[in-house]
Amino acid sequence: MIEGKVWKFGDDVNTDEIIPARYLNTSDPEELAAHVMEDADADFAARAEKGDVIAAGKNFGCGSSREHAPVAIKAAGIACVVAESFARIFFRNAVNIGLPIVESPELARSLETGMAVKIDLAAGKAGAGEKSYEISRYPEELQAIIDAGGLVKRTMERITDKGQGGRDTHPEKGNG
Repeated sequence: MIEGKVWKFGDDVNTDEIIPARYLNTSDPEELAAHVMEDADADFAARAEKGDVIAAGKNFGCGSSREHAPVAIKAAGIACVVAESFARIFFRNAVNIGLPIVESPELARSLETGMAVKIDLAAGKAGAGEKSYEISRYPEELQAIIDAGGLVKRTMERITDKGQGGRDTHPEKGNG
């Protein structure tokens, strides 16, 4: 369950606004977090709190395919990004690093800065104010990646589950 305060942004928030290119000389998550959303809201990194939620309009994460953008958001403690739509590469980069994102035009349009929102990814439900929203649930493997904290961690779990050499140590379970 994700519960947090909303920070609202508009349409076409690009990766340069999420983490400006002048900070791409590092891949240190803490350093990136200190500058997250700086070109969209100069005070965001100082005011956002762990567990907060970013809400936005259409095409969030457009621009370059840099993984730094979702890394900066996650490292800043943002629990989830809700948008009307996401740029395809941003969507996949977010999932790959374990940053939950929700594509829901109705929910995204209803959220405003300062509102409280609750998001239950597993149940496919969200609530803000007096309203409830149905949201799409992730396919099983994408949810497993999010739950593990990213693709690398999920892959390590799967390797460990299969035992030494990548062989399935429990073929009767159908782990293939």
